[in-house]
Amino acid sequence: MRQPAVLVLEDGFVQWGTRYGASGQTTGEVVFATGMTGYQETFTDPSYHRQIVVMTAPHIGNTGVNEEDAESSRLWVAGLVVRDPARRASNWRSTGELEEALTEHGIVGIAEVDTRAITRHLRDAGVMRAGIFSGDALPNGTAGGGEEAIAALVERVRQAPQMSGSHLTAEVTTSEPYTVEPPAGTERVATVVAVDLGIKSRTPEQLAERGCRVHVLPQSASLEQIRELEPDGVFFSNGPGDPAAAEEEIELLRQVLDARIPFFGICFGNQLLGRALGFGTYKLP
Repeated sequence: MRQPAVLVLEDGFVQWGTRYGASGQTTGEVVFATGMTGYQETFTDPSYHRQIVVMTAPHIGNTGVNEEDAESSRLWVAGLVVRDPARRASNWRSTGELEEALTEHGIVGIAEVDTRAITRHLRDAGVMRAGIFSGDALPNGTAGGGEEAIAALVERVRQAPQMSGSHLTAEVTTSEPYTVEPPAGTERVATVVAVDLGIKSRTPEQLAERGCRVHVLPQSASLEQIRELEPDGVFFSNGPGDPAAAEEEIELLRQVLDARIPFFGICFGNQLLGRALGFGTYKLP
């Protein structure tokens, strides 16, 4: 029999379920993902660092996990919320079960909850902090629905860091520069410097497949380091956190633009472009 677990939102919304993955507690910003497939790509995407992900598709884990679909070398989600996890993986590429991977990486999750009701609540109330609690993390009296115990968990959630103002790129960036070359037989057409703000592994690979030599640099890179590589363009990747808090990266981007080096970005990197040009960013309601 599975251990009980509880999902608690900072506004007091509560749902009971069962432990899925590691036992314990986790807090973070709760968001929902509506993809019917590709859950492994989501969980290994550094953009989800410090976020608890609610999967709206009811059956998760059907195809297990494999080494080909991972977007990085680890799981980055802070926690996972699912309705009906697969009892066993069934796919010819599967090398393991999703729950085993969650447990191995210490990801606390919850299953057997109404993910559609949670999603509707988030759509109405907006994104907020949440926590998942199971095992020894449940205070005495919680399992019986005790008001004092639940209130204590709500308070734990409210003490968790806000995503607003969080500068997280340094926590997910590469520790050392590396280069991805075009495959054998592919003509090199350009040199690109990719600033890693939480880059997915397939991004430089796909650029290389199109003829780019890609130099991936940490988010702490300087304009001098970029210029030494003589790039045809600079790329800022996806990543987690609040773009308003990424002051160092915004200043680097301004220097790139002032140097008249062609630039392009996606997701977080594109938001930084807006701020570098003097525009603001805000979270959609």
